[in-house]
Parts: sequence; structure tokens; C-alpha cells
Amino acid sequence: MNISVILAAGEGTRMKSRVPKVLHNINGKTMLQYVIEASKNASIEKNIVIVGHGGNEVKNEFKDVDIEFKTQPIGEEFPYGTGYAVMQAIDYIDDESNVMILYGDTPLITSKTIKEFMNYHRENEYDGTVLTAYVENPTGYGRIVRDEEGKILKIVEHKDANENEMKIKEINSGIYCFKGKYLKYALNEIDNNNAQGEYYITDVFTILREKNCKIGVCLIDDSTEIYGVNSRAQLAFCEKVMRDRINKSHMERGVTIINPESTYIGSKVKIGIDTIVYPGTFLKGNTVIGQDCIIGENTIIEDSQIGNKVDIHSSTIEKSSIDDGCHIGPYAHLRPNSHLGKNLKIGNFVEVKNSTIGNNSKAGHLAYVGDADVGENVNIGCGVVFVNYDGRTKHRSVIEDNAFIGSNSNLVAPVVVKEWGYIAAGSTITEEVGEGYLSIARARQVNKSGWVEKKNYKKDK
Repeated sequence: MNISVILAAGEGTRMKSRVPKVLHNINGKTMLQYVIEASKNASIEKNIVIVGHGGNEVKNEFKDVDIEFKTQPIGEEFPYGTGYAVMQAIDYIDDESNVMILYGDTPLITSKTIKEFMNYHRENEYDGTVLTAYVENPTGYGRIVRDEEGKILKIVEHKDANENEMKIKEINSGIYCFKGKYLKYALNEIDNNNAQGEYYITDVFTILREKNCKIGVCLIDDSTEIYGVNSRAQLAFCEKVMRDRINKSHMERGVTIINPESTYIGSKVKIGIDTIVYPGTFLKGNTVIGQDCIIGENTIIEDSQIGNKVDIHSSTIEKSSIDDGCHIGPYAHLRPNSHLGKNLKIGNFVEVKNSTIGNNSKAGHLAYVGDADVGENVNIGCGVVFVNYDGRTKHRSVIEDNAFIGSNSNLVAPVVVKEWGYIAAGSTITEEVGEGYLSIARARQVNKSGWVEKKNYKKDK
């Protein structure tokens, strides 16, 4: 069996946050979620997450995910270190298992790398294998010390390294693979006789070497995959790397992104071919966008479904759906549970909330459509307000096919406008409008001749 032990018990003090470090987000997912998914996608059957600080929050976040949790005891009376953390999983490890050690704060690791690393370990029949990388600035990383034959001699933590060891640029990624039998043996042999007084998982390799076990080293090509997060600045770096990966994958599948540097696409978003995404766009959550769309500058779309050949400009779409051929914006706002049919026009400064609007209808500008069921071929004029709230309860309006709602009208819900009903501009509608009726609900205009002279307003000027 392939097993992963994912260490996620660190405090993350440099993050300066009340949120457990591994729950900080990168492109819409927590760091730990990326690591768990990479592990599962690499065909690792059992995933054990070691938690400590904020452990209950971490468990709650992943309560519906098929993983095992083990809590690391915390307090002055308990030792610290990666070795001690891995010890918490010892009861889950079988002698014949291949055990991968991963970290909840290294979100850039990919399933491809994990799988290739585990295959390398297994095919070469190593008892323990370390994933390494060459970096120009190895400060803070453990160094890989090799013997004259190039075999790994030991791993030295940065704080324990001497002057010569400090010059080594091959670093320890912290990611390892072990045969279960030998990992369990070494965990029972390690001690905390070091500068930090901690149990280091790296000491396992020294112990295994002394036992004449076969130790392997696997050099990773892309060192960014092992990048760990201990600060907000490092979190931002990982965000950029992940964003670049996601944007590149969409472009490889036929999406045009005008400026990838200023385009933010979440990890779960799907986009059809020949869609063009303009700068300043945020696409989040479980958003699905069809083919041949234009997603204009400064648009935000979250958890929404967009059909084919839809144009959206400088607008916000939240938890809604838009069918084919619609034109949205600029500066439109679709609030949750809005569903638009085909070939609609929702223009500038139009807000739609909890409403359905049928095919070929339009609201050109400056309107609010809330809690309404609007039919096909309906015209909603400028300044129309669906008055849906009485101070306690939201009420719905029904506008049937081919109705015409004149500019600056108020529809006081609950109200029904029947098919082909017409509402004159400036009306406040409180009762049903019958089929084919023209409804005028406004005071008659009265012009008073000579009124200005009588008030002496001209003399005041």
C-alpha cells in the first residue's frame, strides 16, 4: 500500500494570523487541500494528516474528505520536530508499505512529481529516498551532504551546518519516501541531540545508512514545487506560481488570456475554447464558461455557469446562470440565484437578484429586477424598480411574455403583468395588469400658467 503522512501541525507564527497556516488560501483552495489532492491523484491510497495548532479547525475543513487525522500533542512537556510529528502516524504504517512524507504548507507540489518520485523509490528498491533540488540561495534549507562516491552521507539542518556545509547548494526538500519497515525502525532510534532539541526526520537517513540500508536521492527539476510557506510574502509567491500554472493550462486548451499577469482564475474554473479573457478579471469557485465568450475587463464571476457566445463587460456575476448569446454590462450585477435565458441584454447599472428572465428580454440600463419571474421578449425600461420588500417579507413579481415596462416604473410586489401587458412610463403598479392592457398609474399632469410671476421668483433673481 502507498501511504502519505502530511505534516500540518505547525503554528505558522510568521504568518501573524488566527487562521491555521495550512488553511490559508491560494487561488480559492487551502494550501493543505492542494497537497491532499496531489497525494490522492498520485494513487496514494491512505492519507494521514498530522495536526496540532488549530487542529479542530483543520479537521472541520476536511470533515467530508477521505483522510485520517492524528493530533500531535502540544505543550512544553512534549518534544517538537518533524520526526516527532511523523511518529504520530506510526500505528498506520505497515512494514511493506511505501510511505511518502509531505507537508501541508508546500502547496506547489504536483501529483506528477509525487508519482514519479514514488516510482523511482520503488523501482530502485531503495529503503529510503530523499527528494532534493539545487538552488542559488539555500539559506534556511537543510543541506545534502554526499560522500566521495556521490551517495548521500547525511542531511544537515541549516542551523546545525558548519561553514563548509553552508556552501552546499543541493538542498533537502523535506519530501521523502520510505519502506514502512525501515521508517518505523529509524523513528524508534532518533534522538533530539541537536541545536534545537527537536526530533528531526532527517536523522532517519543517518540511522538507515548505519544499518547499511539502501538510500536514494532524486533530484527535482522544478525547485518551485518544494517551496514552503512561512510568511505572507511566501504565500503571495505561491499564489503567483499557481496562478501562472492555471492560466497557462487554459491557454494550452484554447483560451485567449490578454494579460495573464493581471488575470485571476481559480483552480476549479472551466473555460471553453476561443473564449477571450481580458485583464483585471476574477473567475472564482465552480464557475463554468462556454465557448466563444468575451469576458471583459474587471469582471468578477463566482460559482456561475455561462453559456456560449456570451459577452460580459466590467460586471459582477454571483452564483447565477447565463444562457447562450447574452450581452451583460458594463457595470451590471447579477446577485445569487439569477437565471438568464438566451439572447438577453442586461445593460449598464442593471441589478438582478433571485430572478429568472426569459429569452430575448432586455433591461438596458439603471433598473433593479429582484425576486421576479420575467418571461420572453419583455422590455424593462430605464429606472424600473421591482419593489420586492415590504420591510419584513420578500414578495415576487410575475411578468409574462411580450410585456413592456415603461421607464421609471415601480412594480410593487406581489404583482402580475399578463402577456402583452403595457405599463406607461412613470407608473407605480400595485394591481394585476391584464393581457393586452395599457396600465397608467400616475397623477394627471397639471400646468399652471403664470405661477412663477405670482411667486415673484423672477424678482428674487
